[in-house]
Amino acid sequence: MRTSEETLAALRSKPHYGIEDLLQIMQVLRSENGCPWDKEQTHKSIRQDFLEECYEAVEAIDADSVPMMREELGDVLLQVVFHCQIETEQSHFTFDDICDELCRKLVVRHPHVFGNVNVSGSEEVLKNWDSIKQETKHQTTAADTLDSVCKALPALMYAQKLGKRAGRAGMDWNNAEDAFSYIRKETDELEDAMQSGQQAQIEEELGDLLFSCVNTARHLNIDAETALRAAAEKFRKRFAETERLVTADGKEMSGLPIETLDRYWEIAKKASDGQK
Repeated sequence: MRTSEETLAALRSKPHYGIEDLLQIMQVLRSENGCPWDKEQTHKSIRQDFLEECYEAVEAIDADSVPMMREELGDVLLQVVFHCQIETEQSHFTFDDICDELCRKLVVRHPHVFGNVNVSGSEEVLKNWDSIKQETKHQTTAADTLDSVCKALPALMYAQKLGKRAGRAGMDWNNAEDAFSYIRKETDELEDAMQSGQQAQIEEELGDLLFSCVNTARHLNIDAETALRAAAEKFRKRFAETERLVTADGKEMSGLPIETLDRYWEIAKKASDGQK
């Protein structure tokens, strides 16, 4: 497809753009006289870009930055349009097809809005959503619902979703205390594995311990992914403060024993705790 100069000029001079313009721009970029890089891309080659843009959008949400959200959500939309254009070129589906399927799904899964179903609140809405989802996706067993969990999710999120869905089928601990007891059990098993020196067994037991931590988080109504990210961010800040303290004393971290670094770390920890 050759793009006329009139079309290019119109796309350059618009005072305001909409979704149809975005779709056309992507079509132009992938066209015969478009961008060499864009024309070479496949679903797999830009897969990582999609993930990164989603994470950057989440970062914008966490930062509570409206301008940042506007930009990053646009970048996510670009990825959707990019993948859609690749399929449109193969005559598999169009952007309208995506919108049509999504709208139909939303209508079907909200019978309390578009139908005559009555609900008492959000909890019943979610229950109905899951029930309708299982029916429309032909999930007839509890195992089917676990199989449908996206395997590309980060491991903590994947584990938490599996535990939640297993819980709906009745396979779960009664409370957080019971779930927590398995952390102790798995810790002991990991220690035994470490003493055995068998790397495969150590890895397996460490995985079991992490899975137990995720289940405990779920029973405490805590998102394990969010909790670990917060802990990692806390570590990053305390590390930076520890390094600052060491440097202020005219020393280098790499030249100090761990016992000395621990003392600096405790000072940094107390300083950060005092700021709360």
